[in-house]
Amino acid sequence: MHAIRAVAGAMLLLAAPLASAQSPTIDYAAERAAIGRYQDADQRLQDVGWQLARGNAAFCPRVVPSIGLQLQDMASYGAPAIARRALGLSGDFAVQTAVRGSPAALSGAFARNREIIRLEGFDPNTWPASPAMEWQRLITAHYHVTAMLTEHGGIAVGFADGSDARLQPVEVCATRFELMGEGKTAVADGTRVVIGIEFPAFAYDEPEFAALLAHELAHNVLGHDAWLDTNGRSRKHVRRTEREADRLMPWLLANAGYDPAAAARFWRQWGTKHDAGILLIRKHDGWDEREEFVAAEVPLITGLMAREGKADWTAHFRREIDPAGGLLPQRKR
Repeated sequence: MHAIRAVAGAMLLLAAPLASAQSPTIDYAAERAAIGRYQDADQRLQDVGWQLARGNAAFCPRVVPSIGLQLQDMASYGAPAIARRALGLSGDFAVQTAVRGSPAALSGAFARNREIIRLEGFDPNTWPASPAMEWQRLITAHYHVTAMLTEHGGIAVGFADGSDARLQPVEVCATRFELMGEGKTAVADGTRVVIGIEFPAFAYDEPEFAALLAHELAHNVLGHDAWLDTNGRSRKHVRRTEREADRLMPWLLANAGYDPAAAARFWRQWGTKHDAGILLIRKHDGWDEREEFVAAEVPLITGLMAREGKADWTAHFRREIDPAGGLLPQRKR
Protein backbone atom coordinates (compact mmCIF):
# COMPACT_ATOMS: atom_id res chain seq x y z
CA MET A 1 0.00 0.00 0.00
CA HIS A 2 3.02 2.26 -0.31
CA ALA A 3 3.60 4.78 -3.07
CA ILE A 4 5.13 3.16 -6.14
CA ARG A 5 5.48 4.14 -9.76
CA ALA A 6 2.34 2.86 -11.48
CA VAL A 7 2.39 0.15 -14.12
CA ALA A 8 0.96 0.46 -17.60
CA GLY A 9 -2.32 2.34 -17.71
CA ALA A 10 -4.09 -0.39 -19.66
CA MET A 11 -3.92 -2.59 -16.63
CA LEU A 12 -5.42 0.10 -14.44
CA LEU A 13 -8.40 1.28 -16.42
CA LEU A 14 -9.96 -1.79 -17.95
CA ALA A 15 -12.76 -3.94 -16.70
CA ALA A 16 -12.38 -7.66 -17.32
CA PRO A 17 -12.44 -8.37 -21.07
CA LEU A 18 -15.81 -9.32 -22.48
CA ALA A 19 -16.51 -12.46 -24.43
CA SER A 20 -14.82 -12.83 -27.79
CA ALA A 21 -16.65 -11.38 -30.76
CA GLN A 22 -16.26 -14.79 -32.40
CA SER A 23 -18.20 -16.57 -29.64
CA PRO A 24 -21.03 -18.64 -31.18
CA THR A 25 -23.54 -17.50 -28.59
CA ILE A 26 -23.28 -14.35 -26.52
CA ASP A 27 -25.35 -13.80 -23.41
CA TYR A 28 -25.72 -10.03 -23.57
CA ALA A 29 -27.59 -9.91 -20.28
CA ALA A 30 -24.64 -11.62 -18.58
CA GLU A 31 -22.21 -9.23 -20.28
CA ARG A 32 -24.28 -6.26 -19.14
CA ALA A 33 -24.36 -7.63 -15.60
CA ALA A 34 -20.57 -8.08 -15.60
CA ILE A 35 -20.09 -4.48 -16.67
CA GLY A 36 -22.59 -3.43 -14.00
CA ARG A 37 -20.64 -5.16 -11.25
CA TYR A 38 -17.50 -3.34 -12.31
CA GLN A 39 -19.41 -0.04 -12.43
CA ASP A 40 -20.84 -0.61 -8.95
CA ALA A 41 -17.31 -0.96 -7.55
CA ASP A 42 -16.12 2.06 -9.53
CA GLN A 43 -19.08 4.11 -8.26
CA ARG A 44 -18.13 3.36 -4.67
CA LEU A 45 -14.50 4.21 -5.33
CA GLN A 46 -15.36 7.48 -7.07
CA ASP A 47 -17.95 8.52 -4.46
CA VAL A 48 -15.61 8.08 -1.52
CA GLY A 49 -12.44 9.26 -3.27
CA TRP A 50 -14.13 12.43 -4.50
CA GLN A 51 -15.49 13.16 -1.00
CA LEU A 52 -11.94 12.96 0.39
CA ALA A 53 -10.49 15.05 -2.44
CA ARG A 54 -13.26 17.64 -2.18
CA GLY A 55 -13.20 17.84 1.62
CA ASN A 56 -9.44 18.47 1.73
CA ALA A 57 -9.15 20.82 -1.25
CA ALA A 58 -8.44 23.79 1.02
CA PHE A 59 -5.23 22.13 2.21
CA CYS A 60 -3.88 20.17 -0.76
CA PRO A 61 -0.77 21.59 -2.45
CA ARG A 62 -2.41 21.30 -5.87
CA VAL A 63 -6.10 21.37 -6.82
CA VAL A 64 -7.97 20.87 -10.09
CA PRO A 65 -11.51 21.73 -11.21
CA SER A 66 -13.89 18.77 -11.26
CA ILE A 67 -17.52 18.04 -12.07
CA GLY A 68 -17.35 14.50 -10.64
CA LEU A 69 -17.85 12.76 -13.99
CA GLN A 70 -16.18 9.48 -14.92
CA LEU A 71 -16.42 8.40 -18.56
CA GLN A 72 -16.24 4.98 -20.18
CA ASP A 73 -14.99 4.07 -23.65
CA MET A 74 -16.15 0.87 -25.33
CA ALA A 75 -12.74 0.65 -27.04
CA SER A 76 -11.27 -0.21 -23.63
CA TYR A 77 -13.02 -3.60 -23.60
CA GLY A 78 -11.71 -6.80 -25.17
CA ALA A 79 -14.69 -6.88 -27.55
CA PRO A 80 -15.99 -3.32 -28.11
CA ALA A 81 -18.84 -4.40 -30.41
CA ILE A 82 -20.23 -6.70 -27.73
CA ALA A 83 -19.87 -3.99 -25.10
CA ARG A 84 -21.76 -1.50 -27.27
CA ARG A 85 -24.60 -3.92 -27.89
CA ALA A 86 -24.77 -5.02 -24.26
CA LEU A 87 -25.21 -1.39 -23.16
CA GLY A 88 -27.39 -0.35 -26.11
CA LEU A 89 -24.91 2.20 -27.49
CA SER A 90 -24.26 3.24 -31.07
CA GLY A 91 -20.95 4.92 -30.26
CA ASP A 92 -18.13 4.31 -27.80
CA PHE A 93 -18.41 6.96 -25.07
CA ALA A 94 -20.91 6.98 -22.23
CA VAL A 95 -21.26 7.88 -18.57
CA GLN A 96 -19.44 5.54 -16.20
CA THR A 97 -20.15 7.30 -12.90
CA ALA A 98 -21.48 10.62 -11.68
CA VAL A 99 -20.05 11.09 -8.21
CA ARG A 100 -22.42 11.46 -5.28
CA GLY A 101 -22.89 15.14 -4.41
CA SER A 102 -20.90 16.37 -7.43
CA PRO A 103 -22.08 18.88 -10.05
CA ALA A 104 -22.58 15.98 -12.49
CA ALA A 105 -24.79 14.03 -10.09
CA LEU A 106 -26.72 17.06 -8.87
CA SER A 107 -27.58 18.01 -12.46
CA GLY A 108 -29.55 14.77 -12.87
CA ALA A 109 -28.34 14.48 -16.48
CA PHE A 110 -25.63 11.84 -16.12
CA ALA A 111 -27.36 8.50 -15.72
CA ARG A 112 -25.07 5.49 -15.92
CA ASN A 113 -24.38 4.38 -19.52
CA ARG A 114 -25.97 7.47 -21.05
CA GLU A 115 -24.31 7.90 -24.42
CA ILE A 116 -22.05 10.95 -24.94
CA ILE A 117 -21.20 12.45 -28.34
CA ARG A 118 -19.68 15.81 -27.42
CA LEU A 119 -17.32 17.25 -24.83
CA GLU A 120 -17.30 21.05 -25.30
CA GLY A 121 -17.49 20.92 -29.08
CA PHE A 122 -15.34 17.81 -29.55
CA ASP A 123 -16.70 14.34 -30.28
CA PRO A 124 -14.38 11.85 -28.50
CA ASN A 125 -15.82 9.02 -30.58
CA THR A 126 -13.97 10.40 -33.60
CA TRP A 127 -10.56 10.28 -31.92
CA PRO A 128 -8.37 7.40 -33.18
CA ALA A 129 -8.40 4.17 -31.16
CA SER A 130 -7.08 0.66 -31.59
CA PRO A 131 -9.64 -2.12 -32.24
CA ALA A 132 -9.73 -3.34 -28.64
CA MET A 133 -8.20 -2.88 -25.18
CA GLU A 134 -7.54 0.80 -25.93
CA TRP A 135 -6.90 2.82 -22.78
CA GLN A 136 -5.11 5.95 -24.05
CA ARG A 137 -8.24 7.49 -25.59
CA LEU A 138 -10.14 7.39 -22.30
CA ILE A 139 -7.21 9.05 -20.54
CA THR A 140 -7.20 11.72 -23.26
CA ALA A 141 -10.93 12.32 -22.79
CA HIS A 142 -10.58 12.83 -19.05
CA TYR A 143 -7.63 15.20 -19.55
CA HIS A 144 -9.70 17.07 -22.15
CA VAL A 145 -12.54 17.54 -19.65
CA THR A 146 -10.12 18.92 -17.05
CA ALA A 147 -8.56 21.24 -19.63
CA MET A 148 -11.96 22.61 -20.66
CA LEU A 149 -12.93 23.17 -17.03
CA THR A 150 -9.65 24.96 -16.40
CA GLU A 151 -9.76 27.14 -19.53
CA HIS A 152 -13.47 27.91 -19.68
CA GLY A 153 -14.69 27.48 -16.11
CA GLY A 154 -17.22 24.90 -17.25
CA ILE A 155 -18.04 22.36 -19.91
CA ALA A 156 -20.99 21.47 -22.14
CA VAL A 157 -21.58 17.74 -22.54
CA GLY A 158 -23.72 16.60 -25.45
CA PHE A 159 -25.74 13.37 -25.46
CA ALA A 160 -26.76 11.07 -28.29
CA ASP A 161 -30.43 12.05 -27.89
CA GLY A 162 -29.59 15.62 -28.93
CA SER A 163 -29.74 17.21 -25.48
CA ASP A 164 -26.84 18.66 -23.55
CA ALA A 165 -25.86 19.79 -20.06
CA ARG A 166 -23.52 22.61 -19.07
CA LEU A 167 -21.76 22.26 -15.74
CA GLN A 168 -19.49 24.42 -13.61
CA PRO A 169 -16.78 22.71 -11.55
CA VAL A 170 -15.63 22.79 -7.96
CA GLU A 171 -12.06 22.36 -6.75
CA VAL A 172 -10.73 19.01 -5.56
CA CYS A 173 -7.28 17.71 -4.62
CA ALA A 174 -5.35 16.82 -7.78
CA THR A 175 -5.59 13.03 -7.56
CA ARG A 176 -7.55 10.67 -9.82
CA PHE A 177 -9.06 7.49 -8.38
CA GLU A 178 -8.89 4.52 -10.73
CA LEU A 179 -10.26 1.00 -10.46
CA MET A 180 -8.15 -1.90 -11.66
CA GLY A 181 -10.24 -4.68 -13.22
CA GLU A 182 -8.52 -7.41 -11.20
CA GLY A 183 -6.20 -7.88 -8.24
CA LYS A 184 -5.91 -6.73 -4.63
CA THR A 185 -3.47 -3.88 -5.22
CA ALA A 186 -3.69 -0.46 -3.57
CA VAL A 187 -1.08 2.05 -4.74
CA ALA A 188 -0.48 5.76 -5.16
CA ASP A 189 1.92 7.20 -7.72
CA GLY A 190 1.82 10.93 -7.00
CA THR A 191 -1.14 11.79 -9.23
CA ARG A 192 -3.40 8.74 -8.97
CA VAL A 193 -4.77 6.29 -6.43
CA VAL A 194 -5.31 2.86 -8.00
CA ILE A 195 -7.32 0.13 -6.26
CA GLY A 196 -7.81 -3.45 -7.43
CA ILE A 197 -11.43 -4.55 -7.60
CA GLU A 198 -10.64 -7.56 -5.38
CA PHE A 199 -9.20 -5.46 -2.55
CA PRO A 200 -10.91 -6.69 0.65
CA ALA A 201 -11.77 -3.18 1.85
CA PHE A 202 -14.50 -2.95 -0.80
CA ALA A 203 -16.52 -5.08 1.63
CA TYR A 204 -15.89 -2.72 4.58
CA ASP A 205 -18.31 -0.08 5.83
CA GLU A 206 -17.84 3.26 4.09
CA PRO A 207 -15.79 5.03 6.81
CA GLU A 208 -13.26 2.17 6.90
CA PHE A 209 -13.16 1.96 3.09
CA ALA A 210 -12.57 5.73 3.09
CA ALA A 211 -9.66 5.17 5.47
CA LEU A 212 -7.94 2.95 2.91
CA LEU A 213 -8.32 5.65 0.24
CA ALA A 214 -7.18 8.31 2.71
CA HIS A 215 -3.92 6.39 3.25
CA GLU A 216 -3.21 6.35 -0.48
CA LEU A 217 -4.33 9.96 -0.96
CA ALA A 218 -2.00 10.95 1.88
CA HIS A 219 0.98 9.64 -0.09
CA ASN A 220 0.06 11.94 -2.97
CA VAL A 221 -0.72 15.13 -1.06
CA LEU A 222 2.44 14.74 1.03
CA GLY A 223 4.60 14.28 -2.07
CA HIS A 224 6.01 10.90 -1.07
CA ASP A 225 6.68 9.53 -4.55
CA ALA A 226 8.80 12.53 -5.55
CA TRP A 227 10.55 12.58 -2.17
CA LEU A 228 11.49 8.91 -2.48
CA ASP A 229 12.74 9.52 -6.02
CA THR A 230 15.07 12.18 -4.64
CA ASN A 231 16.16 10.51 -1.40
CA GLY A 232 16.07 6.84 -2.39
CA ARG A 233 13.64 4.04 -1.59
CA SER A 234 15.51 2.51 1.30
CA ARG A 235 13.63 0.55 3.91
CA LYS A 236 14.03 3.39 6.41
CA HIS A 237 12.72 6.00 3.98
CA VAL A 238 9.71 3.97 2.85
CA ARG A 239 8.82 3.10 6.43
CA ARG A 240 8.81 6.73 7.49
CA THR A 241 6.65 7.77 4.52
CA GLU A 242 4.26 4.92 5.32
CA ARG A 243 4.01 6.06 8.92
CA GLU A 244 3.39 9.63 7.82
CA ALA A 245 0.63 8.51 5.43
CA ASP A 246 -0.93 6.45 8.23
CA ARG A 247 -0.96 9.38 10.62
CA LEU A 248 -2.54 11.73 8.06
CA MET A 249 -5.44 9.32 7.44
CA PRO A 250 -7.69 10.61 10.25
CA TRP A 251 -7.06 14.24 9.23
CA LEU A 252 -8.23 13.58 5.70
CA LEU A 253 -11.22 11.61 6.98
CA ALA A 254 -12.33 14.37 9.35
CA ASN A 255 -12.28 17.06 6.66
CA ALA A 256 -14.35 14.79 4.40
CA GLY A 257 -17.04 14.34 7.05
CA TYR A 258 -16.01 10.86 8.21
CA ASP A 259 -15.21 9.74 11.74
CA PRO A 260 -11.42 10.14 12.09
CA ALA A 261 -11.38 7.11 14.39
CA ALA A 262 -12.26 5.00 11.34
CA ALA A 263 -8.55 5.07 10.45
CA ALA A 264 -7.71 3.04 13.54
CA ARG A 265 -10.66 0.72 12.92
CA PHE A 266 -9.41 0.11 9.40
CA TRP A 267 -6.01 -1.09 10.63
CA ARG A 268 -7.63 -3.33 13.22
CA GLN A 269 -10.04 -4.81 10.68
CA TRP A 270 -7.36 -5.21 8.03
CA GLY A 271 -4.51 -6.27 10.25
CA THR A 272 -6.22 -9.09 12.12
CA LYS A 273 -6.85 -10.87 8.80
CA HIS A 274 -4.13 -9.73 6.43
CA ASP A 275 -1.07 -8.53 8.34
CA ALA A 276 0.58 -11.91 7.90
CA GLY A 277 0.61 -11.28 4.15
CA ILE A 278 1.22 -8.06 2.25
CA LEU A 279 1.78 -5.81 5.25
CA LEU A 280 4.09 -8.02 7.29
CA ILE A 281 7.25 -6.55 5.78
CA ARG A 282 10.02 -4.48 7.23
CA LYS A 283 9.00 -1.40 5.27
CA HIS A 284 5.83 -1.09 7.37
CA ASP A 285 5.03 -0.99 11.07
CA GLY A 286 2.87 -3.81 12.40
CA TRP A 287 -0.89 -3.30 12.14
CA ASP A 288 -1.24 -2.78 15.90
CA GLU A 289 1.43 -0.06 15.80
CA ARG A 290 -0.30 1.56 12.85
CA GLU A 291 -3.58 1.51 14.74
CA GLU A 292 -1.85 3.15 17.71
CA PHE A 293 -0.19 5.87 15.61
CA VAL A 294 -3.40 6.94 13.89
CA ALA A 295 -5.44 6.80 17.10
CA ALA A 296 -2.95 9.19 18.72
CA GLU A 297 -3.86 11.85 16.13
CA VAL A 298 -7.59 11.80 16.88
CA PRO A 299 -7.68 13.98 20.05
CA LEU A 300 -5.86 16.82 18.28
CA ILE A 301 -8.15 16.50 15.26
CA THR A 302 -11.28 16.41 17.41
CA GLY A 303 -10.20 19.57 19.22
CA LEU A 304 -9.49 21.40 15.97
CA MET A 305 -12.81 20.36 14.47
CA ALA A 306 -14.64 21.60 17.58
CA ARG A 307 -12.82 24.96 17.63
CA GLU A 308 -12.33 25.69 13.93
CA GLY A 309 -14.62 23.32 12.04
CA LYS A 310 -11.66 21.96 10.07
CA ALA A 311 -8.51 19.92 10.62
CA ASP A 312 -5.83 22.03 8.94
CA TRP A 313 -3.06 19.50 8.49
CA THR A 314 -0.87 22.03 6.69
CA ALA A 315 -0.60 23.97 9.95
CA HIS A 316 -0.93 21.35 12.68
CA PHE A 317 0.25 17.98 11.34
CA ARG A 318 3.73 16.87 12.46
CA ARG A 319 5.79 15.60 9.52
CA GLU A 320 8.00 12.51 9.62
CA ILE A 321 10.10 13.72 6.68
CA ASP A 322 11.40 17.10 5.57
CA PRO A 323 9.75 17.74 2.19
CA ALA A 324 12.80 19.76 1.12
CA GLY A 325 15.39 17.40 2.58
CA GLY A 326 15.75 14.07 4.31
CA LEU A 327 14.36 12.45 7.43
CA LEU A 328 13.34 14.54 10.42
CA PRO A 329 14.54 13.50 13.88
CA GLN A 330 12.14 10.99 15.38
CA ARG A 331 10.19 12.05 18.43
CA LYS A 332 10.31 9.67 21.36
CA ARG A 333 6.98 7.93 21.78
